[in-house]
Order: sequence, then structure tokens, then C-alpha cells
Amino acid sequence: MSTLLLFLPPRPRLRAPGRAMSDSARADTLHEYDYVLTPDGREVGAEGRAAATALPAADSVIAVIAESDVSWRRIELPRAGRQMRAALAGKLEEALLDEPEALHFALEPDALGGDNAWVAITSRPWLAEHLARLEAAQIFIDRVAPLSWPDERTRGHFFEAQGEREQAGIALRWSHVEGVATLPLDGGLARQLLPSGLVHVAQWTATPAVATAAERWLGSTVTVQTPAQHALAVVDSVWNLRQFDLAPRARGVRALRLISRELMRKPWRPARYGLAGLVLVQVLGLNLWAWQQHRELAAHREAVTATLTGAFPQVRAILDAPVQMQKQLDLLRASAGSVGEQDFEALLAAAAQAWPGDRPPTDALAFEPGRLTVSAQGWAPAQIDNFRTQLRSEGWQLDASEGKLTISRATPQGRI
Repeated sequence: MSTLLLFLPPRPRLRAPGRAMSDSARADTLHEYDYVLTPDGREVGAEGRAAATALPAADSVIAVIAESDVSWRRIELPRAGRQMRAALAGKLEEALLDEPEALHFALEPDALGGDNAWVAITSRPWLAEHLARLEAAQIFIDRVAPLSWPDERTRGHFFEAQGEREQAGIALRWSHVEGVATLPLDGGLARQLLPSGLVHVAQWTATPAVATAAERWLGSTVTVQTPAQHALAVVDSVWNLRQFDLAPRARGVRALRLISRELMRKPWRPARYGLAGLVLVQVLGLNLWAWQQHRELAAHREAVTATLTGAFPQVRAILDAPVQMQKQLDLLRASAGSVGEQDFEALLAAAAQAWPGDRPPTDALAFEPGRLTVSAQGWAPAQIDNFRTQLRSEGWQLDASEGKLTISRATPQGRI
């Protein structure tokens, strides 16, 4: 399943005098997006920058927020149920640098009231504006995920960062169980904050441009990753910042698409494999059952054919053994002068035996081989039902239509 990683541009911030962003640059930042397209979540298929209306199509779209636009707070979640967003705003109000109404909160996956969990915080108007612009361009965001997040696996990523004077520098993005931090390598702050012995425990990566300097600073090897390769970790991330009032709302086909995309994610892989295995077992079982039924049916047909050829050796060509056997029995009965079920005498005897006692003899009747028809004039529905019941008990059937009652031998339910 292809996935499009869409990098939301960083929020505009105040800049030093003389460094203000030009109008054209600001428009370019707001209306164009860097992206990475991966066919399987493991390899980079394409990457680039395009306007919202020119982005490549994909089965799933994930919007990625830069670390500078997400802050993290670990708190004991209030037991607020549907009022969780308002409760978070009240509990975090003193720790926030902005008004709670202007901020968007997202809970750690599977967190419940009373848990000690992480809360991601970002600008609500800024995020809502990008989501609205992308949906207006028919780009529906399935998830909003951070590029880094608190995790039990300690990870460090070295990358090239811009300083206040637009000079390139090296920064370390450090994500661990206690949070996420971006530390410049200039000076001794990074070494003071990193615990000793962490070099051999953490997973270290670096962009190609700073890999050599990062290894020299770290004193150990690092895995070289391009920014696009580093961002692929977002595909398997369980974080989704589309919560509360920014949660996706879809109906009909769109809702089914969202459900199908969610089921195609990595956590659902064992369930998909199990379902595929179950379907395969069912298909094999049905084929085996059909093969067995076919063999049993063929054996029954062979037994009937053997009975026909054993009883009537003169029959050479076997086309329909039961019909041919019945025909041969009828010929034997006719030659012996016996009455058969299709003869007039047998039909008349059946009618006489089941005839209602409160009905006079019939005024007219008609016969053709296997069928006896009598007039139904003056018959009440109850009399017809009683007549049918009596005939059915002896293996006959009665058809009532257009003032006539037709008696014939009941058709068997099945025949080999």
C-alpha cells in the first residue's frame, strides 16, 4: 500500500530585522509541500516539492509536523470522558505559553483517564488551516504524526540545522522515554544532557552531510539516512494528532476507505495474515468437500448404471439410467398386463380412496397417461384441502386450477 508523507512547513515565526521572509517565499511556504512517496513503507519511491493540487496520489496520506511545532507534556490524564479536551486545557493552562483555545491537544495512543501519559501540543489554527487547504485540493489526511516522539527506544539523529545567522550547524534530535529534545552540538550542552553509557544503547542515525562530523563527536559509528529515509519511521508510528475537533469526519465511501487504510497498517498485519490463512483454508476445504461429493455422486451413478445393465442386459447405451430403468419396468408391466402408477385404473383408485364423503360422484373426468382430471365445480376450499391431504399421504399430488382438480404421482424430492 503506497503512502504519501506530506511535510507541513514550519509555522512562521518572528525573525531578526533584515531577515524577514519575503512575500513570495511566504506564499511558497504556505502553498507548496515537501513530500516523500513510499510504495511499501520501507523504500523511498519518490520525493520532491509540489503544490497541493499537484501532489502524487497514494493509498494513504500522512501529514508530518516538524519537531519545532510540537511540544510535549507528561501528565496524569483527568477522568473526563468526552470533555477530555476541555479538561486538558484547564490542567495545562499554567504551563502553556499561549491561550488554550489557540492550541490543539493530542493524547498518547490508547491512553485513558487516570493514566500518566504524554500529551502533544501544537497550534490549532495553523494545523486546521493546512488540513482545510489540503482537503480543498482533494488531499485527505489520514493521520497527522510528529517526526519524533517519546519512546522507550532511545534514538539520536544528527542533522544539519540553520542557525540564527543562517549558517549551517549540526544539531542532535534526541528522543527517549522522557521526551524529545533538539540540542545543538556547539558547546557542551548536548554532552551534559546525554547520560553516560548511552552511546552503546541508543540507535544513532545521521544525514549524509553531517555523518562524518557526527561520528567524530559521538566517537562511534552512525547509520547514514537521508531525510526522506529517516521520515519513513512515521509510517509505522502509532501517533495520530488528528483528535478531538480535528479528528477526520467521513461518511459512506470515505469512511470505508479510512477503515480499509487503517487495517492495512503494520499493527494489523498479523490479523491480515490470519484472515488470509483462514480464507485459504476455507477455499481448500470447500474444494476438498466438492471433490468428495463429486466422487460419491459418481459412485452412486455407477451403482445405478450397474443395476440397470444387470437387470436389463439388452440396454446398451446408458443415457439416463433411472429413466431408462423406469421405461423397461413399464414395458415389463405392460407385457404382463399389470396396472402401473401412470395407468387410469391406478389414478381412479387413488381418487376414489381419497374422495370426500360429503361430495357426490364427479360429473366429468379426463385422463392422459399419468394424470386424471375431474371437475371442481361446487367444491369448498376446505374440501379441496382435505382431498389434497388424503392424496399426499398415499404419494399422490393434487393441482387445483381453473375449476379443475388434477391428480398425478407426487414428484420425488431428488433423483440421482
